[in-house]
Amino acid sequence: MIPLVVHALTIGTFFVCGLMLVLWLIHLPLRNAAIVDAGWAGGLALLGVIYAVIGGGYPARALLIAAMAALWGLRLAIYLLLTRVIGHAEEGRYVQLRREWGGNLPLKFLLFFQFQALLCILFSAPFLLAAINQQPQLSAFEYAGSALWLVAWIGELVADLQLQSFKSNRAHRGATCRVGLWRYSRHPNYFFEWLIWVAFALFAMGSPYGYLTVFAPMLMLFLLFRVTGIPATEAQALRSKGADYQEYQRTTSAFVPWFPRS
Repeated sequence: MIPLVVHALTIGTFFVCGLMLVLWLIHLPLRNAAIVDAGWAGGLALLGVIYAVIGGGYPARALLIAAMAALWGLRLAIYLLLTRVIGHAEEGRYVQLRREWGGNLPLKFLLFFQFQALLCILFSAPFLLAAINQQPQLSAFEYAGSALWLVAWIGELVADLQLQSFKSNRAHRGATCRVGLWRYSRHPNYFFEWLIWVAFALFAMGSPYGYLTVFAPMLMLFLLFRVTGIPATEAQALRSKGADYQEYQRTTSAFVPWFPRS
């Protein structure tokens, strides 16, 4: 098992680090580091497929986890490219990073892009353990994980479409989105993103040592609440929307969808 894991991780690391290197080169003339977000999602989709191809596990299980990883990652990567990169100025949080980092930005962003590649490797653990599992039948954990993944995938898709539809209306410029799922959570997209990682970890529970992947949703929750998710997004929203967003913060759940406060 260990030689197979090492082999898969070596190949996966080579490809995802190469992907991030290419995206870093593309970002230099674009001057838009948000392409790394699309690369993170796309890199995980790539790893899910690679592990399924070389893992040697039960074909039905490998195909299912690869499909889940690819459908989630490619959908999110394309959405991020269309809404944050192609034809768009650099997102405010990356502009802020440029201000804070000062000089030698190309090297610092290269390290940042490669760090995202290593995060991809870390988060791909549920895909790897499922892809090498040779047990010739699916377990209750895998059926439950697949069902939860479908609910979360649809929820994230709906949240993204509702936000993009709101932003595309010029009359809403400078206003805070409060339509659909955004009426019940300030970050429904992040909530369903986290739920997807709960689903991946639940799916992996059907494989040997799958319980170790519980770190993935826990780490995702930490990143969303303390690092690059909610703090950076809300700081930018407060800079651009001011008092309107402050009122939204007062009345609306930060994460789990719930009824607005009066």
